[in-house]
Amino acid sequence: MINVNYLNRFFYRALTCFAVLFFAAAMANAGPPSSDCVIVLHGLGRSADSMAKIEKNLSQNGYQVWNEDYPSLDASIETLADKYISLGVRKCMEGGAGNIHFVTHSMGGILVRQYLQSNKIDRLGKIVMLAPPNHGSEVTDHLKDASLYKSTMGPAGQQLTTEKSSKPNLLKPIPGVIGVIAGSLTSDPWFSWMFEGPNDGKVSVESARLHEMSDFLVVEHGHTFIMNKKDVIQQILFFLEHGKFSRFCPQNPS
Repeated sequence: MINVNYLNRFFYRALTCFAVLFFAAAMANAGPPSSDCVIVLHGLGRSADSMAKIEKNLSQNGYQVWNEDYPSLDASIETLADKYISLGVRKCMEGGAGNIHFVTHSMGGILVRQYLQSNKIDRLGKIVMLAPPNHGSEVTDHLKDASLYKSTMGPAGQQLTTEKSSKPNLLKPIPGVIGVIAGSLTSDPWFSWMFEGPNDGKVSVESARLHEMSDFLVVEHGHTFIMNKKDVIQQILFFLEHGKFSRFCPQNPS
């Protein structure tokens, strides 16, 4: 027996989602909405190429974008944040940026938090963090003392534990409108035994939370490729525009 009320709700939801996406596309085709700049930061052991889809979509929606490699395996979180976020901010300002936003993956979010501990961005916009280890990573807890992990993950890799004295847990609240997207589908099942609750294979859903965040969204994606997912990119664009995530569209479209 078909539930008519269920069908009505389904079609209403689908129609609303279509309207939201159609409006967003129309706005993008109308030209750049502003001179806003987005600093895009990849995660530990990754490169700017891993954020290429996000960069492309941001550019198509009228944003200036700074998405560059930084040597995540060669230095501490403090050194990386001070040198490379400063560079990104300077490039945005040279481009005549209105507001300066951030979109980060994994450790990139910790770099932003570190940078804003002692630096002020007068035109700070919104911050979207994808799978950030805001309270550390359980994987780091178990692997940090292994010689292979030490040699490959570098100084920053040692700073990402869940211990109270770890870098993420010592950082003070930061300003800005912050949206956090956490994954709940593991991309690394061999690490599953390290977690007690939902996780993306590298970071638990609970660890991704941040006290000062404005909105929080959980999606069924893994840590490694969360930044490439269509629904995640749509949510990034929506948050940069509205300061919150969309509850109309399905979180995991096929």
